[in-house]
Amino acid sequence: MTKPKIIVVGSSNTDMIIQVPRLPKPGETILGGKFSTAAGGKGANQAVAAARAGGSVNFIARVGKDMFGEKAIEAFQKDGINIENIKKDPTEPSGVAEIFVDQNGENSIAVASGANLNISPADITEVEKIIASQDILVMQLEIPVETVKAAAEIARKNGVKVILNPAPAQKLSDDLLKNISIITPNEIESEMLTGIKVVDEVSARKAAAVLLSKGVETVVITLGPQGAFYTSNGKSELIPGFKVEAIDATAAGDVFNGALAVALGEKFSINKAIVFANAAAALAVKKLGAQPSAPDRDSINSFVNTE
Repeated sequence: MTKPKIIVVGSSNTDMIIQVPRLPKPGETILGGKFSTAAGGKGANQAVAAARAGGSVNFIARVGKDMFGEKAIEAFQKDGINIENIKKDPTEPSGVAEIFVDQNGENSIAVASGANLNISPADITEVEKIIASQDILVMQLEIPVETVKAAAEIARKNGVKVILNPAPAQKLSDDLLKNISIITPNEIESEMLTGIKVVDEVSARKAAAVLLSKGVETVVITLGPQGAFYTSNGKSELIPGFKVEAIDATAAGDVFNGALAVALGEKFSINKAIVFANAAAALAVKKLGAQPSAPDRDSINSFVNTE
């Protein structure tokens, strides 16, 4: 079977993690931490997840001319991702996230977006023909919103499905939303977009109705352990999640979106695509790290068939 063509426009970061007994207070130094790094950034996470789930992935991004950017590009190549349209920014460093994690799993995070904020509408115009040749465009909100809007308009004009994961949470214009095929907010992001507090299927249905009224074709609201609620073409359903022992929820949403894109690109029905994406996300939370936790296709298929 031909692999679905997935293009991801988004961020690439390096996560720099320090595990500490407790989070430091302002002005305080805590010794005895354990340091590690992991590849991250919502765009990069989604690109890696889609590639491992079985997609032919093209990634549009910016990194700095530094070791973080070089290491990120090397890792993308190992996953078979097309890196031809990842630019090395001449002025800004690669994005990094500094993360403190305490012994209870609580964290404190600061992000320096760096080159991610220089991904411009002009960058998107340069790759219009590439976007037009794809099956699905996947985006998030760790890059400028005007760039997301430009890419969505180009995709819509060329008949390419657009999946928007509206994270980190922020309000979005109706001009952007009308060009979105599938939006995938979690509870917090749904409330930011609609003003409706989402806690269960009933409230998710109300929030989804608001998003549909703004021109979005399909709404998929992720509800953590409850699963994912979708409404599309007059049909709605809560698809239960898989019960697993979670070790690290980092990037579970990104893995969900990458896997969802692949399944829809393979013409799965929306409910079967969500089951596939739920399975990928469940496997992801069983491992530490963002991109290291993204499962491959065989693992996802085995998990779905045995659960």
